[in-house]
Amino acid sequence: MRVMANVAMVMNLDKCIGCHTCSVTCKQVWTNRPGTEYVYFNNVETKPGVGYPKRYEDQEQWHGGWALDKKGRLQLKAGGRLRKLLTIFYNPDLPTIDDYGDPWTYDYQTLIEAPLGTRNPSAHSISALTGKDMKVTWGSNFEDDLAGAPEHAAGDPNLAGLQERVRMEFEQVFMFYLPRICEHCLNPSCVASCPSGAMYKRAEDGIVLVDQDRCRGWRMCVSGCPYKKVYFNHRTGKAEKCTFCFPRIEAGQPTVCSETCVGRLRYLGLFLYDADKVLDAAATPDAQGLYEAQLSVFLDPHDPAVQAAAAQAGIPHDWIEAAKRSPVYELAVRHKVALPLHPEYRTLPMVWYIPPLSPVSDVVDAAGYDPDRPDAVFATIDALRIPVEYLANLFTAGDPAPIRRVLRKLAAVRAIQRAGQLGLDLDEDLPASVGASADELDDLFRLLAIAKYEDRYVIPPAHAEEAGRLMGQHEQLFCSLDTEGGPGMGGEGPGGHGIRSYRPTGTPGAGQTFAAEDGRTRFNLLGWDGRSPAPGLFPEGEAS
Repeated sequence: MRVMANVAMVMNLDKCIGCHTCSVTCKQVWTNRPGTEYVYFNNVETKPGVGYPKRYEDQEQWHGGWALDKKGRLQLKAGGRLRKLLTIFYNPDLPTIDDYGDPWTYDYQTLIEAPLGTRNPSAHSISALTGKDMKVTWGSNFEDDLAGAPEHAAGDPNLAGLQERVRMEFEQVFMFYLPRICEHCLNPSCVASCPSGAMYKRAEDGIVLVDQDRCRGWRMCVSGCPYKKVYFNHRTGKAEKCTFCFPRIEAGQPTVCSETCVGRLRYLGLFLYDADKVLDAAATPDAQGLYEAQLSVFLDPHDPAVQAAAAQAGIPHDWIEAAKRSPVYELAVRHKVALPLHPEYRTLPMVWYIPPLSPVSDVVDAAGYDPDRPDAVFATIDALRIPVEYLANLFTAGDPAPIRRVLRKLAAVRAIQRAGQLGLDLDEDLPASVGASADELDDLFRLLAIAKYEDRYVIPPAHAEEAGRLMGQHEQLFCSLDTEGGPGMGGEGPGGHGIRSYRPTGTPGAGQTFAAEDGRTRFNLLGWDGRSPAPGLFPEGEAS
C-alpha cells in the first residue's frame, strides 16, 4: 500500500443556480489578460447541451482520455508516441476557435466619436482576437437556460439513444446546470500526452499543473484531455489550465470558485488513496465498473493501518487529521451520493458531482407524503423529467443503478426532513430502505443543507519543510505567476517593477503583503481571506 493525498472537490448540482459567479471570479483572477480571451478554467453549462467547446464529450471525434488495447492494457485514445511524432506539426484532434466561439467585444469607440445626428449610433461586435467585425454565433454560455436547446441540444453526446424520450420543447424539456473545472485526475491523460514533460501532477497534493518553462506548445495535452480543460495561449505559445488555485490551497484557503459560489454547492477536502491500485482501477475491463473501481482506490482515513502507512509515506499528521474530517470523503465514500464525471474516460477524475433531484421534489410535494406507502417517495424517480439514463451517461458510464440509489437516498433525506417539519408520521423502515441509518441521513442533511464554512472546506496548509524532499520529484517549486507570460497576470507590476521584485511578508492566508523595491507596500488580493486587515489595498488617504 502506497498512501498518497489528493485535494478533491464535490459539487452539489441541486444547489447550482447557473449564475456564473464562479466563472467570472475565476476569469478575473486567472485569465483576464491577452491570449486567454476564450479561456474559461471554470465554466457552467446547461444540460442537455453540447457544452464548451462543442461536443467535447464525443471522444470518437476528439480521441481524449484512455482506452484498453486488445490485451487489456491502458493506452491513450489519441495514440502512442509514433502517432504523436507523425502529427506533432498538425494535430487533427484539436478543437477550432469556432468550437469555442470567437470571443468578442464591442466597438465602443464608435459611440464615443459619433457626431451629432438624428440616429442613435450603435456599437457592433468585433473579434477580441483579430479586432475585425464579426457576427456572434457561439460562445461559452450560448446554451444558458436552454436558449439554444431546440437547435443545438440534440447534439449532446449524453442523449445518445434517448432522442425519442427527450423532446426539445420548452414546456417538456428538463435542464440543470453543470459547473466544470479541471478534474485533476489520478490518471491524467493530459500529462501522459505531453511530449515535453511540461504537465505534471504534484506529488504532495495531486494538483495538475503546467511548467511554463518546459512547455513547447505542441498542444497534445489539449486533445489528450477528454474534458477539454487544457487551453492554448496564442500569445505566449504555452498551454494553460485550471490550477486549483494552488496558492490559496497552500495557504489553507478554498479555491476562488468555491469562495465566491453563491449557492454554496462546492466542498473541498482530501482523499487518501493507494497509488499502487490506480493503474488496475483505470484498466477495469467493464466501463460500468470504473466507478466502484475508483472507490476501491480511496483509503479509510479512520483506519489505524492507513494512518500508520500515511505517516510512514511522509504525509503530515495534520493532513491525516484533515482527511478524517474531509467532506469529499464523506459524500463520495461514506454516503456514496457523489459520482465522478464520465468515469469511462479512465482518468479517475477527482471532481465529483451529486446528481440533481429537484425535479422530483416538486412532484412529491404536490402529491403529498403517504406514510402508508413510503416507497411513494421513490416512485417518481423513474418518471423524472431528467431521465435516469441521461444522468447515468454523465456519471456512471451508462449504469442507471448507482443513479437510482443516490436519488433514492436524497429523496429519503427530504422526506424525513419534511415529515419532521410538518409533524407527519414516518415509516421507521425508510432509512433502511436506502441502505442507511436515521443518524447517517441526518448527518447527510447537515452536510448538504446547513454545513458551515469550516465543514465545507477542510484544507490543511502546505508544509514548507517538505520543499527539500519534493525538490527531487520536480524541479519547479516556484509559483508560475512569477514568470512573465505565466498562467497569472504576468508582465510588469505596478510602478514598472517586474513581479519578481516583490518579496512576501506577513502571515500567509491572513492577507499577504509584498514589499516593493521602491519601499511601497502592495497587497495580495488572491490570498486575502476577506476578514483580516488589508494594508496597502487602498491608496493612501482612502478609507480601508
